[in-house]
Amino acid sequence: MLRFNFLVEKFKHFYSFLYLGFVYLITSIYWISSRIHDFIISHVTHFFIEVSYFIIASSFGFLVLKSLTSKTTNPNATEDLDLVFTSVSAITVSSMSTMEMEVFTNSQLIVITILMFIGGEVFTSMVGLHFSASKLKYTPSHVRSRVNSVASLPLPPESFELGVIVQPSLPQETSTMEKTKSEIDFLIKSKSVRVLGFIVLAYLLLVHVLGISMVLIYVNVISSAKNVLEKKDLKKFTFSIFTIVSTFASCGFIPTNENMQVFSQNSGLLLILIPQILLGNTLFPSFLRFLIWVLSKIGKKDEAKYLMRNSKDIGFHHLLPSKHCKLLVVTVLGFICVQFILFCAMEWGFDGLNGLNIYQKLVGILFVCINSRHTGESIVDLSKIAPAILVLFVVMMYLPPYTSFLPKKDEEGKFAQILCKEEKKNRKILKNIIFSQLSYLALFIIIICITERQKMIDDPLNFNVFNITFEVISAYGNVGFSTGYSCSKQLKADPNCVNKTYGFAGSFSDQGKLILIIVMFFGRLKKFSLKGGKAWKLL
Repeated sequence: MLRFNFLVEKFKHFYSFLYLGFVYLITSIYWISSRIHDFIISHVTHFFIEVSYFIIASSFGFLVLKSLTSKTTNPNATEDLDLVFTSVSAITVSSMSTMEMEVFTNSQLIVITILMFIGGEVFTSMVGLHFSASKLKYTPSHVRSRVNSVASLPLPPESFELGVIVQPSLPQETSTMEKTKSEIDFLIKSKSVRVLGFIVLAYLLLVHVLGISMVLIYVNVISSAKNVLEKKDLKKFTFSIFTIVSTFASCGFIPTNENMQVFSQNSGLLLILIPQILLGNTLFPSFLRFLIWVLSKIGKKDEAKYLMRNSKDIGFHHLLPSKHCKLLVVTVLGFICVQFILFCAMEWGFDGLNGLNIYQKLVGILFVCINSRHTGESIVDLSKIAPAILVLFVVMMYLPPYTSFLPKKDEEGKFAQILCKEEKKNRKILKNIIFSQLSYLALFIIIICITERQKMIDDPLNFNVFNITFEVISAYGNVGFSTGYSCSKQLKADPNCVNKTYGFAGSFSDQGKLILIIVMFFGRLKKFSLKGGKAWKLL
C-alpha cells in the first residue's frame, strides 16, 4: 500500500511537471510568435513583404500544381518550368501562357483560381490595409498611453469640418489641448483605416458574388455557351468562378484553349465581364471613392468624411483625390473610344469577326479594346490584326492603370509616395542612378533577342523584334495579350510543327521563359520603382 501511494505521488509530480512544461512551451511559442509579428509589422518594408509574398505563393502554387495530375502527361523536360511559368503568371495576374489551359484538371483550375484571387491588386491592397492598421499601434509611448484615455471622448461633428481635427472643449492647458488634438487625429485615422479595410472587403465580395451568379445563370440558360463547356468537359460552376476571379483580378486566364474566341457570339457573357474588368482595375479608385461617399450618407459618417478629405494621409494608393478620380473616368473612357474607333475603321471586315452580326461585332470589338489595358482576354487572333492597332495596344499595355489625361494640381497637394518611407539622401541619389521603366524594358527585350537569336534567324516571321517586344510589354503590364505562334509562317516548314493555342512565350527557349518570369514579377511590383531613373529622362 505504501509503495502504491508512493507511485501515485510520483505520478502526480510527473503530471504536474509535464503540465507546467506544456504551459511554458505554449507561452514561449506565443511570446516568440508575437515578437516576430511585432518585428515584421514595425520594421519590414511594404516592398519586402510583397516580394516575399509573391515568391512564396508562386512556389507553393507550383508544388501543388505539380502534385496534381494533368489530363495529359507532357514528356517534355520543360514541363516543370512551364508549371512554374503558369504559377507565376497566375499570382502576378499576367495570364502569359506556355501551356494549353485544357490540359489542367478541375483541381488544378481551382488552384490557379486561388492564385489569381490572392494575387489580384484589390486583394493584396486589402491585406496591405491590415498591415497599415497594425503599424498604427506602434506609436510613441506618450501618445499610446493617452490614446486610450481619449478613445471614449465624443467627437464633435465640427471636428471634421474642412478635414481639420479640432479637440473637444475641455478645461486643459494649451499644450495639453494640442497633445489631445494629435491623439484624436491618430485615433480617427486608425478607425478610418479599419473602416476602409471593411469597405474594400465588401467591394471585393459583392462584385465577385454578383459576377459569379450572373455567369452561372448565363451558362445554364444559354444553350450555345452550355454546349461549349460540355464539349470541353468543363464544370459550369468552376468555369464561372475561374472566369470572374480572373477577369476581376485583371489576369485574363480562361479555362479554354481559345480564350474567349469560342464565346465570340455570346455577347451577353462579354457584357457581364466588361464591368468586372473596369471594377477590378482602372476604375477601382473611382468606384471606391463612390462607395465611401455613399457610406458618408448612411453610416460611419465621421470615418467616411475623414477618408474623403484626407486621402493623402491615409496611405492607401488606390484612394485617390476626388479630382484625380474624375479625370481617371474621363481618361479610361477616352482610351476605350480611341481604340474602338480605330478598330472599327480598320478591321470591320476582319476575318476573325466573320459570322457575327453588327451587334455582336460592336460588343466584341468593345470587349477587346477594354481588355487591352490590363486584362488580356480576347475574342480574336491578335496576330492577324492590323499593325497600327497592335502598336496602339502596346501603348495601352505600357500605361499605368491610373493614367489621366491632364496634369493636375489637387488642392490636397501633390499625392505622396505612399509605398515608400521618407527617403534619405543616399536613396534619392540611388533613384537617379537606377534605370527608368523604359530602360528596363529595353534591356529585357535585348536579352530575349540574344536568347532567341537562332530562332530569329531560322524563323524570322514568328520571331521578329516586334513580336518579342509585344510579348515583353504584355508581361510587364501584366496583360497577357500575345500574338501567338503560327506554323504557317515558318520559312522552313517543319512537318512536326503543330499550331498551339498558348501564347508566343510557349515557343521561347528555357532562358527566354525565365526572363519573362522576371519581367512578370517586375511588372507586378513596378509601383515601387515608377519614380526611379530620373536622370535618364531626356525631356
